[in-house]
Amino acid sequence: MNKFTLLISAVSQRVCIIVVLLALVNTNLVAQGGGNQWTKDGNAYWTNERGEIVQYTLPEQTRSVIVDAAMLTPAGKNQALRVRSFQLSKDNRKVLIYTNSVRVWRMDTRGDYWVLDLDKKTLKQLGANLPVSSLMFAKFSPDGSKVAYVSKHNLYVENLADSKTTQLTKDGTDKIINGTFDWAYEEEFFCRDGFRWSPDGNNIAYWQIDATAVKYFLMMNTTDSIYSYTIPVEYPKVGETPSACRVGIVPVKGGATRWMNVPGDNRQHYIPRMSWAANATEIVLQQLDRKQQVSKIFLCNITNGTAKVILEEKDEAWVDVHLDPNQDWDWINGGKEFLWLTEKDGWRHYYRVSRDGKQEKLITAGNYDVIDPGMIDEKNNVVYFIASPDNATEKYLYKTNLDGSGKAERLSPANTQGTYGYQFAPSGRFAQQRFSNVNTRPQSDWVSISDCKPLKAKTEGVKTESVGPKVEFFQVTTADNVTMDGWVVKPTNFDPQKKYPVVFYVYTEPAGQTVNNSWGTGNANMYQGSMADDGYVYISLDNRGTPAPKGRAWRKSIYRKIGLVNIHDQAMGAKEVFKWGYIDTSRVAVWGWSGGGSATLNLLFQHPEIYKAGFSVAAVANQLCYDNIYQERYMGLPQENMEDFVKGSPITYAKNLKGKLLYVHGTGDDNVHYQNAELLINELIKHNKQFQMMAYPNRSHGISEGEGTSTHLGTMFTKFLRENCPPGGK
Repeated sequence: MNKFTLLISAVSQRVCIIVVLLALVNTNLVAQGGGNQWTKDGNAYWTNERGEIVQYTLPEQTRSVIVDAAMLTPAGKNQALRVRSFQLSKDNRKVLIYTNSVRVWRMDTRGDYWVLDLDKKTLKQLGANLPVSSLMFAKFSPDGSKVAYVSKHNLYVENLADSKTTQLTKDGTDKIINGTFDWAYEEEFFCRDGFRWSPDGNNIAYWQIDATAVKYFLMMNTTDSIYSYTIPVEYPKVGETPSACRVGIVPVKGGATRWMNVPGDNRQHYIPRMSWAANATEIVLQQLDRKQQVSKIFLCNITNGTAKVILEEKDEAWVDVHLDPNQDWDWINGGKEFLWLTEKDGWRHYYRVSRDGKQEKLITAGNYDVIDPGMIDEKNNVVYFIASPDNATEKYLYKTNLDGSGKAERLSPANTQGTYGYQFAPSGRFAQQRFSNVNTRPQSDWVSISDCKPLKAKTEGVKTESVGPKVEFFQVTTADNVTMDGWVVKPTNFDPQKKYPVVFYVYTEPAGQTVNNSWGTGNANMYQGSMADDGYVYISLDNRGTPAPKGRAWRKSIYRKIGLVNIHDQAMGAKEVFKWGYIDTSRVAVWGWSGGGSATLNLLFQHPEIYKAGFSVAAVANQLCYDNIYQERYMGLPQENMEDFVKGSPITYAKNLKGKLLYVHGTGDDNVHYQNAELLINELIKHNKQFQMMAYPNRSHGISEGEGTSTHLGTMFTKFLRENCPPGGK
């Protein structure tokens, strides 16, 4: 399924890998104003270091303290605020401090906010009359005179001069959600921050989610009190009606909201992206139909609410949402054009589109995918982006001409292979370059954007090192002529004349790769000890349908076939691995978490002739039990093609179990509900299939809460492998 602790335990229904965990953490920081905060000229940034806010000036990288602990200590207190993140007003004279944070679903997006005025030397709490740790997504107005925020699903604006607070919405409840999102929007569209200041500071555009028609899924807490109690989670299962969504404009001075007249039944479509349209009179938004096969871009007039389609895209599978939900639309040419990512020519590319949508031009032409957006340097006619035309396991910085006249040029150092990432300075001159590969720990350096050379002469650039397990990359081509990337970690004292047990690590679904040339890949962190030292061959393969930069056809071949195409590819890939000669085919184990847990079950059940033991964590045993946004995007509607859901669900094949199975699930999992475990258990019992099972009381999807949990889980994993797939060469 789709998203994230170093134990590979961390997280969401889909991607239990370190890279995605880091991406989500970054998303949360952006939503709360975290990360580096740039000065007006774009040549210096402020960052939080050991309880102080410091400035680094580029290119010299000189450091100076801007805000010390004394300045962060409220009047009458003897302890400084613990800065979770912060943001600056445009004039850099006010600092908005986020502290005392509380987790909401995946991230700690609720907390307290304070404003530090650097000129007046004052530190004042916002929303002082509202409940503790109830404020969300506070943001300065464009002129820095006000701050808007959400509390208890309502929007507020506070004037910093006199602390006068205006409540802009008053209908917020647990089911009417203003300025933020429900569980499904957050999990599947990564939407959290749900409002935007107008450029002139007079209005706020915001989402309203109406979840009144969404049923509660009741989870049971039996551990935190003598009497058990239920925890209601509003959770739309696949096939169930989505939350209604609309976008409105409310004056900052208070008054009625004007709703945008986006056509269609608002319970049968989604609005995953919205931004101001390079002016203070219009907004732009993206609408997806319920099956996410039709994307429409609307330009909306905030005065009369009219909504006009300026761009439409259709896909027989699904249309991806590529824009970062926390970033503005990519307007260029004074708002007359914008950049848009689409796969309509078979590859994910940037197009330059006129404001009315009538003209468009491909600017990143070629048989490769734009993996991640970078930066637009309109002054120099350049757009930067991340791509890897020659190796789907890696990432590099490229640039091309913004007018579409040139070819993509690689900027990342040519003498190193791995994964590069960049944070760009607004000045367009510098970037923080981050690099890692399977044998090199993450490292960063400040470079000039034009050539990716380090700013400091004494810096030698990327330094490769050999640490961690020795990971080798390979490719196999199956009997179906499908070529898959993979990695392997061989036993420490490998002898090709011996036969070794193999452990496959799987994910397999549309939102996560496991085969990446980046730090952490190949690490068996769940295992207590060293799998290599103990004599295991550890392998992972990326099948069709994973989000590798191999073009649309590769990624979308899995449409309506989750549990079939991915499982078939993995099994056929395993058969090719067996040809290497040193694999003991009587000792073959597979394991995975979340979507990987589902794949583990399907592999064990559908291919018992290959896989002899499986360790499955937090799996979706029945696809009808997961949320509508994810399942309907990749599988369609069960009302229309129920057979695909049945054919792809592990529970359908449970009767075929022959090998050893250990199934693990947290009873407090609000993502992949524990009901999956009980449905699977019933089916296994029905067919007299013997297995092992571990339920972690009141643990969530990451199974990380509670003293000793991670150690217990790792010990159990290790014991299971050693007993059911004995280590060592023979």
